[in-house]
Amino acid sequence: MSKLRPLWVVIGLVAVLVAGVAGIAFGPVSLPPGSVAAELLNLIPGVHIDSGLTEREIAIITQIRLPRVVLGLLVGGMLALAGGCYQGVFRNPLADPHLLGVAAGAGLAVTAVIAFRVSTGRSGGDVTSGLPITTPIAAFIGALGAVALTYLLGVAGGRDRSTATLILAGVAVSTFLAAGQTYLMQRNVDAIREVYSWLLGRLATAGWHDVLVVLPYAIITGAVVLLYRRELDVLSVGDDEASSLGLHPQRSRYVLLAAASLGTAAAVSVSGLIGFVGIIVPHTIRLLFGASYRVILPLAVLFGGAFLTLTDLVARTVASPAEIPIGVVTAFLGAPFFVLILRTSRRVAL
Repeated sequence: MSKLRPLWVVIGLVAVLVAGVAGIAFGPVSLPPGSVAAELLNLIPGVHIDSGLTEREIAIITQIRLPRVVLGLLVGGMLALAGGCYQGVFRNPLADPHLLGVAAGAGLAVTAVIAFRVSTGRSGGDVTSGLPITTPIAAFIGALGAVALTYLLGVAGGRDRSTATLILAGVAVSTFLAAGQTYLMQRNVDAIREVYSWLLGRLATAGWHDVLVVLPYAIITGAVVLLYRRELDVLSVGDDEASSLGLHPQRSRYVLLAAASLGTAAAVSVSGLIGFVGIIVPHTIRLLFGASYRVILPLAVLFGGAFLTLTDLVARTVASPAEIPIGVVTAFLGAPFFVLILRTSRRVAL
């Protein structure tokens, strides 16, 4: 199994830096990338570089664009990490937070929170306003319930967890939860606009509030999944072999599922339903750098963040001054990629 090489980490960090500077520099008000990079260096204590930017432009960077870029890095990193984790746990190349129903479960829970806030007159412009802890926790419960249902349905006929079985189980769970979400929306018509805005996915944020909300969950998810990344390689050889090597497969699987669901739930709660990140990024890393999860998962955090940040840049500039929902852009990129995986993966048995 391949090992994580320092050069690959450096490439990932460069991708994050390039995506971050581009995401901050370009927009309705374009800023020189060099000046943006200099201003970012000024955030380091003890560093002072004359960037040549005005106070207004510096405010645009620190109060508007930088929080959005950081949020994109966190959300993209968590979705890619969760996708790679699910693929390892289920030994399935198509496992994804959306395909397994996790996002639908989190979506139903967050829709319920939005409907409650609208019905009680507590709704504001921001989905996560008012009760910053409630939304991620509610999404986590919904996500964990969804993945549990998918897993139970997937193994209902035995120990086999084929691609077809998992996809069908995920579709069934997602459809059921989507029906519950539709019912809630019909019962709370005033919440429909806010719910649809959230469902299409967005990284719009005013200040650092959303970043601070999702950061603790990102740290927990990243720490647990990366700590267990070696066990995912062991799980890939099968439960019997893993047990003979001293690993407790079910316990490891439950810990990883809980951690990945937590990350997905937190990401969904602040960004809405952004699909295909968990498929595109891990598979690209697998093709370029190797199939070991010791390589895939750390790099997924870096390249997932860079990918979503650049995707968000496209979403808010390609039709400027209008802004395309970021979920539309990722779906446009992800659907052909998904078809490619179906056609080329030897493990797919549809």
